[in-house]
Amino acid sequence: MATSKSLAEICGLDCAAPLSAEDLHRACFCLAVDPARLHAQLDAVLAAQGRAAAPLAQTHPHLFAALPVFVPAAAVRAMSRVVEAVEAVVATAAYRNAVLARAPDAAAFDPGSPGGLLGFDFHLGPDGPRLIEINTNPGGVLINALLVEAQQLCMPGLTAPAVGAPDVGEAAVQVLLDEWDAQSPAGRHGLLAIVDEAPTQQYLYPEFVLFRDRLFAKGIDTVICDPSELEYRDAALRYKGRRVGFVYNRCTDFALATPATAALRAAFLERAVGLSPHPFSHALYADKRNLALLGDGDFLARCGVDAETAHALEQGIPRTEVLTDENRDALWQRRKQLFFKPAGGFGSRASYRGDKLTHKTWQQMAGTDYVAQAVVPPSQRHLSAGDEPLKVDIRAYAYRGRSLLFAARTWQGQTTNFRTPGGGFAPVLTLLEEARVPA
Repeated sequence: MATSKSLAEICGLDCAAPLSAEDLHRACFCLAVDPARLHAQLDAVLAAQGRAAAPLAQTHPHLFAALPVFVPAAAVRAMSRVVEAVEAVVATAAYRNAVLARAPDAAAFDPGSPGGLLGFDFHLGPDGPRLIEINTNPGGVLINALLVEAQQLCMPGLTAPAVGAPDVGEAAVQVLLDEWDAQSPAGRHGLLAIVDEAPTQQYLYPEFVLFRDRLFAKGIDTVICDPSELEYRDAALRYKGRRVGFVYNRCTDFALATPATAALRAAFLERAVGLSPHPFSHALYADKRNLALLGDGDFLARCGVDAETAHALEQGIPRTEVLTDENRDALWQRRKQLFFKPAGGFGSRASYRGDKLTHKTWQQMAGTDYVAQAVVPPSQRHLSAGDEPLKVDIRAYAYRGRSLLFAARTWQGQTTNFRTPGGGFAPVLTLLEEARVPA
């Protein structure tokens, strides 16, 4: 925030003294962004597309958080190292054989690209960041790119945005084009389709429009549609008769197993269309059972990775166990220290904190693929002095092992949401050390 006042005058903090992230989260309430201005900016984008709707300030009141989240530069480096380490293990034959053996049929097909942007979600524990899950279709990267552009620094000498690309929005769009090129050696032909079920009803629909605008600016003809609007005929995937060359897949049908994605599945498996993310990448990265392998030192040794890579993962991933008939009783006894997640889940659906888990729900989980992960409490961010703090997690948006952007989500409740006043996507500021994430 541009001001002539010192931090001591504004926050009661002495900026000459060493300040921790915890200090700032308890006492620094300088606004980093103006949510009303960002809402208006997105309203204008949607209006330009001819979509008449209620203002986002009404429909998405808690999309943006006004206050920043401060993260020590050492923690940013540690998260970047975990991202790199995961990529190194995923490249090994032993790891791929292990995870693909339990993957759905569609995941056996490797289309020749990494699978697009990944979201690495971390909790910042007392001993450093801990990776709690990996997502293959992480929403919000362009929303958070707006936050990077809009934020104001109240301590420009001590903080800087946690970015690893000069233009995050440009980098995110280039990921899609790189994916298309990798899957289409003969060149790009046809439409690019951004696909999700009932896309205009999705909470992050404004981001779809942001992607479409950026792609249009590059001369890429782009549509936003439901998967049921696609048909596969004459050896081509088509949208209203026009050929589709590439699909940016925002559906949560990761295996392309539902009737709505049947045409897309057939075209993809016959190499008639490029697709990202795809079932192969979901199997390699996002199945939550993979974390049990990625944090297992003995398994990593069998993969042949170096000691530094193995150490980064053993330290950076909380203990994760696959729920089996053999360990069910033991895990139930330890449930208060565990968080249970479905192996193929997303968005915290059907996930349960062990201390809130009922015996009835536990019985319903029998026979379903679940993992039990050691609880790492999220860090906290106060909105004002003496209030109930919000919980915080950090997401690294990454591609090919390189972190492009770190963003935060703040909320109250059992799992992340966009329903908490003062919560939502929040800008991440590195604290006290270097200004940029290592490339």
